[in-house]
Amino acid sequence: MEKINAAITGVGCYIPDYVLTNEELSRMVDTSDEWIMTRIGIKERRILRDPDKATAYMAEQAVDDLLRKKGVSPEEIDLLVCATVTPDMRFPATACLVADKVGARNAFAFDINSGCSGFVFALSAVSHYVESGRYKKVVLVGAEKMSSMVDYTDRSTCPIFGDGAAAVLLEPVTEQLGVLDEDLHSDGSGWIHLHMKAGGSLIPPSHETVDKRMHYIYQEGQPVFKWAVSKMADTAETIVKRNNLDPSHVWIVPHQANLRIIDAVQKRLDVPKEHVMINIQKYGNTTSATIPLLFCEWEKQLKKGDDLVLCAFGAGFSWGGIWLKWAYDTK
Repeated sequence: MEKINAAITGVGCYIPDYVLTNEELSRMVDTSDEWIMTRIGIKERRILRDPDKATAYMAEQAVDDLLRKKGVSPEEIDLLVCATVTPDMRFPATACLVADKVGARNAFAFDINSGCSGFVFALSAVSHYVESGRYKKVVLVGAEKMSSMVDYTDRSTCPIFGDGAAAVLLEPVTEQLGVLDEDLHSDGSGWIHLHMKAGGSLIPPSHETVDKRMHYIYQEGQPVFKWAVSKMADTAETIVKRNNLDPSHVWIVPHQANLRIIDAVQKRLDVPKEHVMINIQKYGNTTSATIPLLFCEWEKQLKKGDDLVLCAFGAGFSWGGIWLKWAYDTK
């Protein structure tokens, strides 16, 4: 029996219309365009402003876009997974809401929460479902309404994050395409540097936690930056060396957290700058959505057989890399 691989065969995305610029942010908090561009590399980010819409809405739009482009009926979907840290509610899973909205009545659905590593970890998980031979059409969507937990009085975190969603379709192939290798890690000791202080079972929501502003992102920038620079470069280098990939020909698909981190990965691997996917300047850090949003933007430039190295670092701490061989030419 031929080995089955899980290949990405289509992409779809959704970006909110509202653009929050650095200039507008500078009127909200003590910051400036120069400060943000120098330290993070973000010019603007998209925000979902409608109070009646959240992560599931954006994920639904991205999945609809994917299915429309592929000509796939929602009833054909076997499994729908949503990578997110901003679920619409504690339960049910956002993936269940999305499956209902898009009409994926034959799919089972669940969420994966691994911070900014969410898409990479989820891609590993769903690829194994496809490789089992039992699941033929699997949808993975990374979606985040990061503005829902950003403190817009905190100049250290509010410039970083944006909202958005993107989805991929995975199908079985017997060619040497799709997800071919992975390098995934976590170190729970890093939780103290990046988390939300309240809202879980340890410190449930209360008037006191709201008054103390404990339901926003808490991040200690320097340790997170140092870990991210090191671990994203480590995992990408591991994938490249273990599979004897030619750095001059691979595409680097990095999580979009900070332009300086991305530059460090590029220099460590000595990959041509034009082969490093970057859109952080337009969208900021959309957490689980950054990597699939890059797929959407670069889809027309990619060719069947191209080697892509995905790498991400996020809360947990968690980090990982994936070797993905692109499976189709965009018509």
